[in-house]
Amino acid sequence: MPKHANSGFSRLTRTHKLSVAGVAAAGAAALALSVVPGNAADHGTTQATAVENVQPAAFSAVGTAGRTQQATIARQADSSAAKGKAEAAAKQAAAKKAAAEKAAKAKAAAAAKAKAAKARAAKAAASRSAVRTAIPAAAPKPVAKPVVKRVVKTYPNNLDGWIRESLDVMAKKGIPGSYNGIYRNLMRESSGNPMAINLWDINAQNGIPSKGLLQVIDPTFRAYHVAGTSWNIYDPVANITAACNYAAAKYGSMDNVNSAY
Repeated sequence: MPKHANSGFSRLTRTHKLSVAGVAAAGAAALALSVVPGNAADHGTTQATAVENVQPAAFSAVGTAGRTQQATIARQADSSAAKGKAEAAAKQAAAKKAAAEKAAKAKAAAAAKAKAAKARAAKAAASRSAVRTAIPAAAPKPVAKPVVKRVVKTYPNNLDGWIRESLDVMAKKGIPGSYNGIYRNLMRESSGNPMAINLWDINAQNGIPSKGLLQVIDPTFRAYHVAGTSWNIYDPVANITAACNYAAAKYGSMDNVNSAY
């Protein structure tokens, strides 16, 4: 068969091919019915009549078969289309499910990554804290104390200096007395001589003569000695301070003494 004939036939749709096949089958059936075997010539009229009766029925059968075939083909086409739609819907649903599962996995992976990062950060912070705890803080530098220059007060080595130094000691110890009260009494008792000693009064007769600027006997000096001063009864400052301490205890102050005490 020529090439172009095959090419044209192959372009027929499946429906067309089935229709042609049905028509061909119906035609063959009609042809078979038209051929009636017989030996006598008188059968010719009968055969012709038979052919005339069969042809309409054959073509009717061909039309019914074609319509049935076309209905079947239409049903098959509808079924195929429905099946295609169902498959497409199933594929779309599967794609959506796969996308949802992928998104869920990505979200879970991101959450796990964030949790791991948070755990690493917490561990690093704990490690830094441990290091800070392990390393002792540098000891604070000692604050230099201000240097206070102690001013040493000096006193002249004379009666005025002795009285003033005694008054400073008395002020620190809370012993009352004034410059005038001290000066007045020591001038009466010793005329300002720190080495004065009484060898004729009752104290001298008892073996405990009065000594120093304010004529103090040894037992009184020891009893009323003021810490920070000399233990030498002839020391001017020690003698004045002890005598004023005794006068404060007995008379309230050396200022209240106006005669032998």
